[in-house]
Amino acid sequence: MGNLPAEKPHFHVTAGLIWRDGKVLITLRPKGSHLGGMWEFPGGKQEEEETLEACLSREMREELDMTVRPDRRRMTIDHEYESKRISLHVFDCTLLSGEPRPLQGQAYRWAAPAELLNLPFPPPDVKIIELLNGEGHGQPKGSG
Repeated sequence: MGNLPAEKPHFHVTAGLIWRDGKVLITLRPKGSHLGGMWEFPGGKQEEEETLEACLSREMREELDMTVRPDRRRMTIDHEYESKRISLHVFDCTLLSGEPRPLQGQAYRWAAPAELLNLPFPPPDVKIIELLNGEGHGQPKGSG
């Protein structure tokens, strides 16, 4: 009994794929934060009583001053870190209004899927990059 590890907290996290001219939006995690200095697809942690789509829309407003519509869930990735477990829900999004305006001072850039292979990303995001490059067309039809 006594030495069983405590169950790790589990979080649902969203990430949005927002395209422009064949490139997808990525943001840089702030130094000093969990996984600081790594790139990621924008999004964030789901709050209680919030749908995944509402979470992603809220995070985009709070972090980048953009209005997006999550259109379809592309994939869900389960990943275990030392201190927590996450389920990362990845959505194709339509940008309804706004230009990226980093409200938390984070860097951002638009990058082609092949460029993503050369940048540091957390392990769950690497699976998204593999999907975008493996499909050969990452960007959903009719967007951009």
